Amino acid sequence: MPQKRLTLNEIRSRALAFSKEWDDATDENAEAKPFWEAFFRIFGLTRRHLAAFEKRVKKNDGSRGYIDLLWPGVVLIEHKSRGFDLDKAYKQSREYIAGLKDRELPQYIILCDFDRFRVYNIDADKLHKFKLNELPDKIGLFGFISGYEKKDFGEQDPVNIKAAEKMGALHDALAESNYDGHDLEVLLVRLLFCLFAEDAGIFDIKSQFQAYIQDFTREDGSDLGMHLEKLFEVLNTPEDKRSRSLNETLAEFPYINGSLFAERLGIADFTSAMRELLLDCCGIDWATISPAIFGALFQSVMNKTARRALGAHYTTEANILKAIRPLFLDDLEEELGKVLNDKSSRRKGRLIAFQDKLANIRIFDPACGCGNFLVIAYRSLRELELRVIETLHASRKKTSTVMDVGLLNKVNVGQCYGIEIEEFPAQIAQVALWLVDHQCNKTLSNSFGLMYVRLPLSKSTTIRNGNALAIDWDELLPPKKATYIVGNPPFVGSKHLDDTQRKEMGELFGETKNYKILDYVSAWYLKATEYMAKNKKVRSAFVSTNSITQGEQVGPLWGEILKKGITINFAHRTFQWTSEARGKAAVHCIIVGFSYTNNENKTIYDYETPVSDPQVIPAANINPYLIDGPTVIVERRGKPLCKVPPLCFGNMPLDGGNLLMNAEEKDALLAVEPNAGPFIRKFLGANEFLNNIERYCIWLVDVQPHELRSMPHVLKRVEKVKEFRLESKRSATRDKADNPAEFGENRHPSSEYLIVPRHTSMRREYIPFALCSPDIIAGDSCLIIPNMDPFHFGVLQSQMHMDWVRYVGGRLKSDYRYSKDFVYNNFPWPPKVSKAKKTEIEKAAKAVTKTREQYPGSSLADLYDPISMPSPLRKAHVRLDKVVQSIYTKKDLHSSRERMDILFKLYLELTKKKKKK
Repeated sequence: MPQKRLTLNEIRSRALAFSKEWDDATDENAEAKPFWEAFFRIFGLTRRHLAAFEKRVKKNDGSRGYIDLLWPGVVLIEHKSRGFDLDKAYKQSREYIAGLKDRELPQYIILCDFDRFRVYNIDADKLHKFKLNELPDKIGLFGFISGYEKKDFGEQDPVNIKAAEKMGALHDALAESNYDGHDLEVLLVRLLFCLFAEDAGIFDIKSQFQAYIQDFTREDGSDLGMHLEKLFEVLNTPEDKRSRSLNETLAEFPYINGSLFAERLGIADFTSAMRELLLDCCGIDWATISPAIFGALFQSVMNKTARRALGAHYTTEANILKAIRPLFLDDLEEELGKVLNDKSSRRKGRLIAFQDKLANIRIFDPACGCGNFLVIAYRSLRELELRVIETLHASRKKTSTVMDVGLLNKVNVGQCYGIEIEEFPAQIAQVALWLVDHQCNKTLSNSFGLMYVRLPLSKSTTIRNGNALAIDWDELLPPKKATYIVGNPPFVGSKHLDDTQRKEMGELFGETKNYKILDYVSAWYLKATEYMAKNKKVRSAFVSTNSITQGEQVGPLWGEILKKGITINFAHRTFQWTSEARGKAAVHCIIVGFSYTNNENKTIYDYETPVSDPQVIPAANINPYLIDGPTVIVERRGKPLCKVPPLCFGNMPLDGGNLLMNAEEKDALLAVEPNAGPFIRKFLGANEFLNNIERYCIWLVDVQPHELRSMPHVLKRVEKVKEFRLESKRSATRDKADNPAEFGENRHPSSEYLIVPRHTSMRREYIPFALCSPDIIAGDSCLIIPNMDPFHFGVLQSQMHMDWVRYVGGRLKSDYRYSKDFVYNNFPWPPKVSKAKKTEIEKAAKAVTKTREQYPGSSLADLYDPISMPSPLRKAHVRLDKVVQSIYTKKDLHSSRERMDILFKLYLELTKKKKKK
């Protein structure tokens, strides 16, 4: 039968008896082995299961040595006669370590001469010294033996990466031997559970799984698969139902239940190398794996690409908390704080009521993946509950009263619900929740010095393997029982949807205008909205691509949701997805917390850069652009809302690169064809415009046929343009092959025009615009505004307009995307501007241009970099900003929020007037 885990009080009592029994021992040769056999019995453990005496090793100098006692991967023990120099013993032990395999390397070294102990924590680089008679008081130093060890879960712990790589290698070896598919996935989940269970105290004996493989399977691995299958059968069988003749070592494994080991699998064939891989995995301390990475770690095992960039598409614990904290955790912590500060006789009743509240919370992740959000949410609830339990039962912590700590706990994994479309992650999510449940139970145990292991697994999570958009959420979790919906639905852009996904979007959005431009994540917002309508106390928060709160997607998504009565209660503006990956994912996202319940205290988390810490901004109202301002939805507009010059795209070459040239290519062409000079123009795409890059184009508008034929090298380039266009799959491009001498699309003005880069870095406070001569050809990576006067240029180059771009325009990752139909055509210009103010703005705008000219060697990218921007240029912009703001309001404006409040209100006024006309 499995050994019973001792309480800390029992361990201390045994340690006291041990110290008295051995206080007169002196001889290493005669008494060392019985001493250590008795030492392990202090913790209720049998030494033979864990450690071996006289482990032979090869030292650095090539000679052989013998370690007195080695528990592989855990502790090396060197024992000496009383009075021996323990510094020499330490040096000797370090020489032995050099001869061990990686998986055998200990985390601790213990030196002892019967009277004196030295305990070295190798990982933490800490040394503790004490005498034998102090052992009962120092028993906490041996938590790695007793199971009462506190662990720190570091998000950047290298063990996470190492663990994935080791298990990944085992996965690959099994797959290459044709053991794959469903059986391989389930086998890996089971192995991962066993590895964690033996290190974290789910199994009663530390390294129990490793010892079973080491001692009971052949070195060639030929019988390992058979032994694993037998072990899985034992783990799935209650102790009283097991065979009476079952091997004693197998009988010591606990009954797990929870359906994890119920299914019969095909038996995998292992080799000696594969057996070594599994033993190497056993050598990792799985108890230190962060709960936030369980799911990503397990899933990465199954995919080589994901393994190379572990965590590239999962949320770190820090990012998960960005959703969970404002959704419910901050409120619960505040509520508990008030209860704990209550000094009246009501406090006990309030604590019990709060614990019951925690136990009635239901958390639902309808795109749960490997369960990361559920894991952290559940652990957060358990941490709150622990504070309640410690307060309610503080007196029991001070006594040796024996009690069942499990009876104090009410929060359980059955409060977690999830949907995941892939089978393997769905299995992992359930296992990950069991594992974090055990970690929480262990923390509770440590608090009271009494071991609590929830075995057999009786509380089960509800993780449904299926398509969340096809499943009826009500059947999984009735809305009246739900509390919070949270998660990270899939990031799939509208242009990358497959046929099934397009069909799902159509069924959900129905007659919603322009829904086909929406990203896939939008479907979860709408389905959550419809689900919450049946219980308007439910609150939701999703991590999403930032595109759904910018540009063209705002109308079809938020127009549909807001009209149903939804309100946004908190929002994280664009920030960068971070992970523990070696090659971290550069994903830019937002978090939106929404519900039918309108929070009075709304919060916006704003990021100066995508990787900075957020600034917390209280808000009266959060609109779909995630700013504090009136609820406005800016619709696509084909013509400017106000009376201003129209904006259009630049000129599209559509030439396969044959009409464009760099400086060297231009010089080479003129060297062989000097009469081509009049037809070569300076060319500006966005990159060339911003970075002062020399580029040229062959501009053959109005070229005479005889002139073209007199330039054979140019003619050859034109012929290649024709070939390029004819090879296109687009009929519109093939049609343009009839006129190969000209750009595919020509919108070039005959007068001075304003050039606007379509995409530019979000690091810039201002997007640089510039007036250009008609001799310069603007490419289609730019937008152009013909007939632009200095007044219009000044307004567009001001902070008022820049804020409009930032909040209304779309983004490419985090970079600005300037658009005609959403940004420029909808920008609200003030209806009346005096001639004096216009003159003032023109003067300030020209000052900006003249200041730029003072730095002829610097590009616009140099001038508008936030670090290298010259002080005179910044001052010129500040003067321009003040003048432009003065035509909108008499007040001094100090923030984007204030400017956008004015702009949105003016936009509403102008659009209302437009509709009346």
